[in-house]
Amino acid sequence: MSSNSIGNILKTLRKERKLTLKDLAEQTDVSISFLSQVERGKSSVTLESLKKIADALKVNPTVFFPENSQSVKLEERRQQFYYQDLSNGNRDASYLPILVTLQPGENEGNAFSHAGHEFLFVIEGTLTVVVEEKKEVLVEQQSIMFDANKIHYWYNLTDQPVRFLVVSSKV
Repeated sequence: MSSNSIGNILKTLRKERKLTLKDLAEQTDVSISFLSQVERGKSSVTLESLKKIADALKVNPTVFFPENSQSVKLEERRQQFYYQDLSNGNRDASYLPILVTLQPGENEGNAFSHAGHEFLFVIEGTLTVVVEEKKEVLVEQQSIMFDANKIHYWYNLTDQPVRFLVVSSKV
């Protein structure tokens, strides 16, 4: 799916809620110019930013991806995520399953928080997870679950891709 499709959906949802770019920027701590670029298909969005936007719009992040979407590359600056919605189009579930592939050395994200809980399960590789400044290194078949209201982020500090399952509860 192209970032332009995400942008079109974002713009439609924002307008339906009668929000200006400024309103949405204030609610998400994402700049007006960045939101504008995403809406116009001039910039891609990270999973982190997409989650903030979805929370502000009170929608499940899967709304940005058509049901026939298999994998989406999200990038902002030099970050690269490969993000696959595993919900099978179920928009009413109380949780959101996502398969994420994080490329080697990806550690430029900003810590963030959101409502609900988050469960991470490493399928392949090594994932570094920081929750409120507590760092844990997870390897294949290891998991962690935490209150997503706590400041958190995950990194790939290795030279190999890491694939992991993220399950976030909906508010």
